[in-house]
Amino acid sequence: MEAVPKQIVFGHGLLSWREGWIFSLTHLLMKSRFAFLIFLLLLGSVPLCAQRDYTQYVNPLVGTDFVGNTYPGAQVPFGMVQLSPDNLIGGWDRIAGYFYPDSTLTGFSHTHLSGTGAGDLYDISFFPTTLPQKADFTVRHPDQAPLGIYSTFLHSEETATAGFYAVRLADYDIRVRLTATPRCGIQHYTFPADGRERVVTLNLARTMNWDATQAGEVQFLDSTTLCGHRFSTGWARDQRVFFATRFSRPWQRVEVDTVPTTAGRSVVVRFYFGHSADEAQRSITLVTALSGTSTEGALRNLAAEAPHNDFDRYREDARRLWNEQLSRLEAESDNTTDLRKFYTALYHTLLAPTIASDVDGAYLGSDRRIHHTVGIHYSTFSLWDTFRASHPLFTLICPERVGDMAQSLIDFGTQHGRLPVWSMWSSETDMMIGLHAIPILADAIGKGIKGFDYAQALALSRRSLLDADYRSLGHYDSLGYVPFDVTDMGKDDWSLSRTLEYAYNDHCVAQMAQWVEGRPDHRFAQRSQNFRYLFDAQSGFFRPRDSHGRFQSDFHPEAYTPHICESNAWQYLWSVQHDLPALMHLLGGRDRMEARLDSFFTLAPRDKAELPLFSTGMLGQYVHGNEPSHHVAYLYNVVGRPEKTQRYVARIVRELYRDNPAGLCGNDDCGQLSAWLVWSAMGFYPVDPVSGRYELGTPLFPHLRLHLPGGTTTTLLAPHVDADHWRVASLRVNGRRHRSTFLPHALLTSGARMEWEMK
Repeated sequence: MEAVPKQIVFGHGLLSWREGWIFSLTHLLMKSRFAFLIFLLLLGSVPLCAQRDYTQYVNPLVGTDFVGNTYPGAQVPFGMVQLSPDNLIGGWDRIAGYFYPDSTLTGFSHTHLSGTGAGDLYDISFFPTTLPQKADFTVRHPDQAPLGIYSTFLHSEETATAGFYAVRLADYDIRVRLTATPRCGIQHYTFPADGRERVVTLNLARTMNWDATQAGEVQFLDSTTLCGHRFSTGWARDQRVFFATRFSRPWQRVEVDTVPTTAGRSVVVRFYFGHSADEAQRSITLVTALSGTSTEGALRNLAAEAPHNDFDRYREDARRLWNEQLSRLEAESDNTTDLRKFYTALYHTLLAPTIASDVDGAYLGSDRRIHHTVGIHYSTFSLWDTFRASHPLFTLICPERVGDMAQSLIDFGTQHGRLPVWSMWSSETDMMIGLHAIPILADAIGKGIKGFDYAQALALSRRSLLDADYRSLGHYDSLGYVPFDVTDMGKDDWSLSRTLEYAYNDHCVAQMAQWVEGRPDHRFAQRSQNFRYLFDAQSGFFRPRDSHGRFQSDFHPEAYTPHICESNAWQYLWSVQHDLPALMHLLGGRDRMEARLDSFFTLAPRDKAELPLFSTGMLGQYVHGNEPSHHVAYLYNVVGRPEKTQRYVARIVRELYRDNPAGLCGNDDCGQLSAWLVWSAMGFYPVDPVSGRYELGTPLFPHLRLHLPGGTTTTLLAPHVDADHWRVASLRVNGRRHRSTFLPHALLTSGARMEWEMK
């Protein structure tokens, strides 16, 4: 492992060795003119690269195999642009555009979804080749587009790290490098000196998975610059992506083919650059800016963020942006694999939500009108997933962004009529269940995050949960639960899951009311107990009920049914994060709850062959590959058995996360699966995100500093922790024995010193 620069303590923070020497030498100035000369000489000789580069531990290829559904391409934290390679082969494995076992590439497009189960985006795709081109137009499946023009590649000739991707297109001997700014993608192509004509193809007509092109158009501004748009529909309905692209060299000629679509026409554009043997002519840099508002917006983004064609400069800027974010969690360990797992997880957590506004604050609202924000407008909110761990992590390590994220949810809801369920590119996808923008808003209010309107957040949350015409909320309000015989979501009613999650949303509103208005909201506090209506004492599970109050007759807790969202009754048994004492009472007390937890983690599925695709990373009935189970290992704390929490957390961390393409045991879901690892590696987890407390588990690293905005540093020490020593003997906080099983948020952000003794 690369040596970690030593740290020197000064005052309230930590300085690098370079900063420390500069600080020390500055004091010598007051003592000696000779010292002043020494200072100037040393200052000039200290290399800037001496700062720790956290991107060395990031492997974006993690999750590109098995079921992770991540992409390996270039992006900066929360960037609008996700410039990444595409295989163009459809299907679940290639939801993110790229699947590691494949050996072909067909383009480099500028938008992707990280770790989701929905195949959309892939906008503004470029692909360099030489003539003649290798192509395959065979239609192998009605739901899959043909490959078209493609190239094979080798993973041995592929590189990926935070903000950078590179590959050699083997069939053309073209070397491709990708990097990004917040709103721009930068590509650098190096062609072979083999005398073949060089071509760059822009395909605005291609489709893949759920994404379907509706219209595409280009406008040539000069011999190096063009702009245009691609409109599509799919998971994101009526998606509009505008772009502006600048080439570093003028094209010699251009061809435009018109391609019919289901809603009009689109275009495929080929740019020809000749076949000069001149070494200076072999490389071309493309800079592409995106916008959700207009081509004018894209041109403004291009001018503001990428005014030149220096690829290496943009690459270093991307590295700097990533280091600014990654360095807020300074982990030290002799185990490089653990460092790579941790920082890759942190990287994945920081990919979404994504910037959706232009540099001037303009953005397309959910009402399809252009609005302006004074900050940043965000989109790509995978709320059913990310309210659990991702967004609570943001409130800790990048609270300066959380106010804008909260206001983005409010603005979307104000324009749309209710808060989003799963939004992207100004569109409500209506994917998944619950109204989990509410806990995100509540968490931000409870932690005192500024930058959004608290009263507006509360009012919109109330209005959204009282919309009787939306997703059985009327039945929920009148009956106290969602009945399984009234279906408004197609073949899946997900009635049991929706009841439990609405109850949690109600709790969040009641909490918000207390914080914002200074008084309880009895209606929502009462509704937060609605989970009780579905508890069946005879079976000991939450059980679906029909509109007449009858429990589902054919009930098996291990079964995956349309009444429970991507889970079974075992996994949703624990979805009462806001009132665990009540859950313990329903289960029969402390001892009985412990026994049920033991069964949960040890009861193996009867027929693994019949498990749905989202049941991965299983320990008994526990499913780490999907979100409803994520908090359950920490519930042993509630029954007074923290050593069991530590056992299972240590096992999950060490067995279910790996540093290889198949290293994620489930969909990453815009960073939620990765955020779980980040929290658990620190040694705690937000079981109930709005509670302001974190349940203790077991740390992964012997030394971790949490550098918080404002200059506060919290230090986490576990000098003897390793794979064989994961059990906690004691925890001292600021020198005092810590006896509870949780940490309050205020303590974690106070600059505390925590010392674990392991055994």
